[in-house]
Amino acid sequence: SLIVFPVLLSNIIVLMMPVAFGAHTYNVVTLGAKPGGKTDSTKAFLTAWASACSSTGQATIYVPKGTYLIGSTITFNGQTCRSSSITIHIDGTLVAPSNYRKLGSSANWIIFQRTNRLSIYGGTLDAKGSGLWACKASGSHCPSGATSLEFSNSKNVLVSGLTSLNSQMFHIVINGCNNVKLQALKISASSNSPNTDGIHISSSSGITVVNSKIGTGDDCISIGPGSTNLWIENIGCGPGHGISIGSLGKDVKEAGVQNVTVRTATFTGTQNGIRIKTWAKLSNGFVTNVHFQHVTMVGVQNPVIIDQHYCDGNNNCPNLGSGIKISDVTYEDIHGTSATVVALNFNCNKVKPCSGIMLKGVNLIYANSKTVVRSSCSNIRGSASRVVSPRSCL
Repeated sequence: SLIVFPVLLSNIIVLMMPVAFGAHTYNVVTLGAKPGGKTDSTKAFLTAWASACSSTGQATIYVPKGTYLIGSTITFNGQTCRSSSITIHIDGTLVAPSNYRKLGSSANWIIFQRTNRLSIYGGTLDAKGSGLWACKASGSHCPSGATSLEFSNSKNVLVSGLTSLNSQMFHIVINGCNNVKLQALKISASSNSPNTDGIHISSSSGITVVNSKIGTGDDCISIGPGSTNLWIENIGCGPGHGISIGSLGKDVKEAGVQNVTVRTATFTGTQNGIRIKTWAKLSNGFVTNVHFQHVTMVGVQNPVIIDQHYCDGNNNCPNLGSGIKISDVTYEDIHGTSATVVALNFNCNKVKPCSGIMLKGVNLIYANSKTVVRSSCSNIRGSASRVVSPRSCL
């Protein structure tokens, strides 16, 4: 049975009300930001944040139409804020430097730390990551790249209507957070852009991602260790590597992933659809109580996959068997077309077999051909009900 985990607490409802500019409104242009995209406006944004933080009651930061250069890592720290809530209303575009090396060795471009009751409406982030992607493709010595937007150790956060373009690395990271809602996002990077995950969630609880379109060169959404009570709904994914739980099990001591629901998602031309991936290493981690529901595949290479022998780069890959225990995963109403013959691929570990895997109504066919797709099972226990095609190997 489906267990629904409501992740919107009553105190976040205030954040979801229409934006109204009150007495405590700070316009970044008034504070010195230049909308032409040539002059670094970092200082003006930090001044606006400091003013909003020191306000009593609710405060608003307003970014008018225009292009604003944020030329270095900018950190918004909410630990000492006095305001009851801060709203950032963005009508403009924030751009990174054209020279990718100015941010490439930084972990982050824009980061919010230790905030409470923060809401961000609208706006576009353009990290101009294509130069770094080209550097990596050339095999040259290149920096790792910066995450475009991170929320760290924060709670009661809403991001609505944001567009993120051309990240150097991950677009959005949620790390160590509680009660975060991401809605109506547009995330885009080239299909050949490396490590440009759309949304990465780790060590966080009560995270909702809804009504969003994500197309990148890596996972549309990736779920890392310690992620619990996630609700992901109405997502369009493609290009990209699908929605992935993992990779997990890289460390011996690792927090588990549990209570995850992904429903009403469409994957178009992606490498994977719904995936769980774990390293073939010893670990005390686990994955349990996961529900994939009402999912459409359009020419997806691996529509449904559990891979417990994952290895990034396929160099010096461990082969100890995965220590991650995977249990109680339900696939319900999964339909559409597969770009490969194996549409259901469950490659689990013989020491800790996958258990409680349930197929409830699966209908996958081979794209553009009469070839019959098949399923593959290794070290898995579970059951199938309703019509399941390809034929279940559970």
